[in-house]
Order: sequence, then structure tokens, then C-alpha cells
Amino acid sequence: MHPEFGPNLTVVISVLQTALTPAFLLVAVGSLLNVLTGRLSRIVDRSRDLQQLHGVTEGAAHQRVVSELRIIERRMQVVGSSILFAVLSAITVCIMIALLFLMGLTKFSAPWIAVSVFMLSLALLATCLLQFVHEIRLATHAIHVPEEYLELPEKG
Repeated sequence: MHPEFGPNLTVVISVLQTALTPAFLLVAVGSLLNVLTGRLSRIVDRSRDLQQLHGVTEGAAHQRVVSELRIIERRMQVVGSSILFAVLSAITVCIMIALLFLMGLTKFSAPWIAVSVFMLSLALLATCLLQFVHEIRLATHAIHVPEEYLELPEKG
């Protein structure tokens, strides 16, 4: 291509190669979103099951249902915020890819902006992962194994 018509093929290939690396991050965030939405779905299903038990339980069993429902509510909030941070991270990666194309195919040059957007994306992703770990800890805390299941039968 002539310079007056736009960038030559070598420049376009170089920009595509540069934009490919953050695109892999975008794929990873997409996979993480798949895991998070799967967890949210399981949490919602468990919530529905517990809500059905709420009206038919009494005493200690009812207290366990209410306690787990409270934890379920918190887990939904934490997974929701984790999903939000993952989506924001993906959006910033898209913005960075667009910036790389803009800088590679025009005379606009502001590498510090691209670096800042990438760092923001990583910070959002790290926050998402921290929320994910928090949700896992809440989930393991919610599991109640009755004492009788923890006892070994006596050998007779």
C-alpha cells in the first residue's frame, strides 16, 4: 500500500502481533467468567432448595437453614462483585487493544496510557480473583457435616 493510503502491511502485521498478547488475557477472563457464572448458578439453586426447607424445618435444623441462607446471600453478593470486576477487566483489555491499534496505525503515541490501562485491567482481575477466593472460603464455611458422619463405627 502507498503511504498516502494508510499503513503498509508490515505495520498492520506488527500491530496485530502486539494486540494478540492482551487478547489471550481476554480469553482467560472469559474462562474465569464461565466458572464464576457456574458458581452463581449453583448458589442460586442451593438458595431455592433452602428456601423450600425454611417453612418445614424447626429447632436446630431451622437454625441451620437460616444460617446457611445468610451465607448464601453473602456468597451471591461476593460472586456478583467478582463477576463485575472480571467484566470491567475484560472491558479495559478491549480498550487497551483499541489503543494499541490506534497507536500502531496512526501517528498518535501515548504508550503510558496503554500501560496504565493494562495495569488497571490487571488490578481489576486481581480484585476479581480475591473476591473469588473469598467466595470459596464462604462456601467451605457454610458446609455443615453432622457429627454422626464424622464418627467411625466401633469394631465389635
